Amino acid sequence: VGSFLALDRAIKDLTINPDFVLVDGDKAPSMQSKVKAIVKGDAISCSIAAASIVAKVTRDEFMVELNSKYPGYGWEHNKGYGTKKHQEGLRRLGITEHHRKSYKPIINILSHQEI
Repeated sequence: VGSFLALDRAIKDLTINPDFVLVDGDKAPSMQSKVKAIVKGDAISCSIAAASIVAKVTRDEFMVELNSKYPGYGWEHNKGYGTKKHQEGLRRLGITEHHRKSYKPIINILSHQEI
């Protein structure tokens, strides 16, 4: 559901309203434009594949920026995935506003359980 919110925000930020939107996945969000969901779309559609690459590079750059603001989580290397170093950082430093509150390790911390 979070990715649909991001998609909705991205569409609203455009200067034009797209005629057609491709979504990588099995669910199509409700929107004003025509939309088609394509399972494994990044392997079928050049547009989806290109968007996937742009999104990955953008996220990786953001993770490097986060590391400079919040050192100790290893974001510059793990890009947000729950590696051992990242989990150690969570135990030692706690969570930040940038941690996904729906992920199990974060839920465990929020409920005062051990990772």
